[in-house]
Amino acid sequence: MRMLLSKAPGGPETLVLEDVPEPVPGPGELRIAVRAVGVNYPDVLVIEDKYQFKPTRPFAPGGELSGVVDAIGAGVDGFAVGDRVVCSTTMGAMAEAIVATPAQCHAMPDAMSFEDGAALMFTYGTSLYALQDRAVLRAGEVLLVLGAAGGVGIAAVELGKVMGATVIAAVSSDDKAAFARASGADDTIVYPAHLADGDRDASRALADAFKRAGGGGVDVIYDAVGGNYTEPALRAMNWDGRLLVVGFPAGIPKIPLNLTLLKSCDIVGVFWGAAIARDPAMHDRNLAWLFDRCVAGEIKPRISARFPLERGADAISELRDRKAMGKVVVTVP
Repeated sequence: MRMLLSKAPGGPETLVLEDVPEPVPGPGELRIAVRAVGVNYPDVLVIEDKYQFKPTRPFAPGGELSGVVDAIGAGVDGFAVGDRVVCSTTMGAMAEAIVATPAQCHAMPDAMSFEDGAALMFTYGTSLYALQDRAVLRAGEVLLVLGAAGGVGIAAVELGKVMGATVIAAVSSDDKAAFARASGADDTIVYPAHLADGDRDASRALADAFKRAGGGGVDVIYDAVGGNYTEPALRAMNWDGRLLVVGFPAGIPKIPLNLTLLKSCDIVGVFWGAAIARDPAMHDRNLAWLFDRCVAGEIKPRISARFPLERGADAISELRDRKAMGKVVVTVP
C-alpha cells in the first residue's frame, strides 16, 4: 500500500510517497481502508519536530480520517467489516490503510460523506470543546474569533451561531472576511497581515475596532492566531470575559497580566487532544452532538481544497502558507 512518509525533519517538501507492507490488525485492533484525511495545523508542526511530541521516524502525518473497516483483530467488539467510521489518531492517516483501536474510532452516519467525516472531528471537536466546555459560551454573548477563516476558526464561527452568540470574525484579508460572512458571521474585521512588535498605534487601533464591533466589548475570544494579535483582543474584553488559547501560528504572545485583573477575566487553555484522552465520555457526547447537527444541516464542514494522497505535501503547504480557508482534505481512492 502507499503511505506518505516523513523520514527527516523539515517542511512538506521533505515528505515522500512510498509503497509499504499493508498493516495487519492485532488483538484488540481494527484496520481501516482510508477514504479521506483531514489536514490540520499540527501536521505542519509534527513533520518539523515542532509539535508537543516527536514520533519515531519514518511516520505518516495525518491525525483524523474517515474510511471503511476492512479487517478486525481478535477481541474487538462493536465494529464489523464494512462499517463506515471516523478515526482520531496521533499520526499515520496519510496512507491507504491504518490500524487503530476501537477507542479511536466512531461509527459515522450513513448520510455523511467521507470528506465531511474527515473534516469534522478535529476542527469542530476542538471548537465545540473550547466554546461549550471551556468558555461555557452563553446565548446572547459576543464571541470574537481570531483567525476565523481557518479550519478551527470557521468551525467556531458556525458553532457560535448555533449556540446563540453574536459572532465577530477577525481575518487577514477581504476574501477571508467574505468567507466568514458566508459562514454566518454577524460582523467581520480585517486586521493587518503583519502586526509589528512595538507598534502601539496599530495595536490600539485594532483593540478599538474589536470593541466597536462588539458594541463596547466582547465576552469570549477564540484565539487561534496568537502573536501580537492577542493583546488588542484582550483589551477589548468585557468584565468576566474568557480568552480561549487555541493556537499560535503568529507566535506565542506576551500578555500583560494586569489586563486580566482590570477586567476580571480568565485565560483558558484549550488542549483538545489531551482532553479527549482524559475524558472519552465527553468526546463521545460532543461527537454525537456534532454528527446530529451536521446531518440536520445546522453545520457543514467548509472544505476549500482537496488533494489526492500523492499530493498530500501540497495539502500541508496550504496550511503552512496560511492560504487555506476552511478545511483542507486529502482523498484516497
